[in-house]
Amino acid sequence: MNITIIGMAGAGKSTIGKSMAKKLGYRFIDIDKLVEKKSDKNLQELIDTHGDNALLELEEQTVLELRLNTEDECIISPGGSIVYSDSAMEFLDKYSTIVFLDVSFDVITKRLSNSATRGMVGIKNKSLEDLFRERRKLYNKYANITVKLNKHNRVSETVNKIIKLCFNS
Repeated sequence: MNITIIGMAGAGKSTIGKSMAKKLGYRFIDIDKLVEKKSDKNLQELIDTHGDNALLELEEQTVLELRLNTEDECIISPGGSIVYSDSAMEFLDKYSTIVFLDVSFDVITKRLSNSATRGMVGIKNKSLEDLFRERRKLYNKYANITVKLNKHNRVSETVNKIIKLCFNS
């Protein structure tokens, strides 16, 4: 079984994903890292040089090129903007259980002091709050499982909760 973790930048996708992969003995796939390797630029450089659409296209292409089947054992952590790609999300839904880390805007704001330089699609044209509201609807649309988190949740508790929800559903 593959598990894809979606949510805003700062939600904890990579931290929780890595911890869950280690606990389950799964492979961890960080889509942002693959995009950076492909483009030979960090996400912010890619946006600054080629624009938001270049990052969106490369992110979608990277997901669609994953060689997955439903028997694989991977934790996949795409960037927060992956939900703008219907085809990538349909692919992920076909080959994985999609878990939305639903974190409040207050927590995201505290964690993202660097949102202007973090490589976030749309941040130049919209406020962080506008992006949060826009994306939250998409995360809810695509999620098979939603896990509400707050600033007090520990990584180990969250990992255990996701594992229980994924394997006991």
